[in-house]
Amino acid sequence: MFRRLLPKENSFFDFFEQHSKLSIEACRELNELASKPAELESRANRIKAIEHEADDITHKCLDVLHRTFITPIDRADIHRLMKRLDDIIDSVDSAAGRMNLYEMTDMRLELKQFTALLVKATTEVDSAIHNLRNLNKAGDIIQECCTEVYETEKAGDQILRLALARLFKEEKNSVLVIKWKEIFERMEKATDRCEEVANIIEGIVIEAS
Repeated sequence: MFRRLLPKENSFFDFFEQHSKLSIEACRELNELASKPAELESRANRIKAIEHEADDITHKCLDVLHRTFITPIDRADIHRLMKRLDDIIDSVDSAAGRMNLYEMTDMRLELKQFTALLVKATTEVDSAIHNLRNLNKAGDIIQECCTEVYETEKAGDQILRLALARLFKEEKNSVLVIKWKEIFERMEKATDRCEEVANIIEGIVIEAS
């Protein structure tokens, strides 16, 4: 029974890495969706499938956490990090789901900017996650990744402001204005989620230093 309280130390890092990989995959699907509106439904469905897969990983991780006595990093940090990683994919899925629901096939320029930004942000998150295994040696690398994520979040705020300004100025269809505003805000929320993950990772590095 005691062995169950001491699982392989790497198991939590495995969960983190599996989940962050899915975040990149979901954002790449969203990026393709922005370029290929004819594939809107199939891409949105694929993102939904990725979201379900990520949920399974989250549940497994938290189940192991509840049954584990000794963990490689603080238990609360493991819980927060896993939940916030899941929030990234939830936000991406939410944006894709709205686009599919509204049948948005006439893509706007800012959508592509957002999706490319999310690929970059999740790639940096993934790099930081992978370096957590060597926390004591890779602190500087992790910090650089977190800084890049913070920059993408700032860029996301700027894209949102410009996107809404152009939308309100140029779009005459009020229904489309409402739909695109909702989609853009969900995209920006995904960049916020990436920033929240970076904040947690940065805190883990500080505690270990």
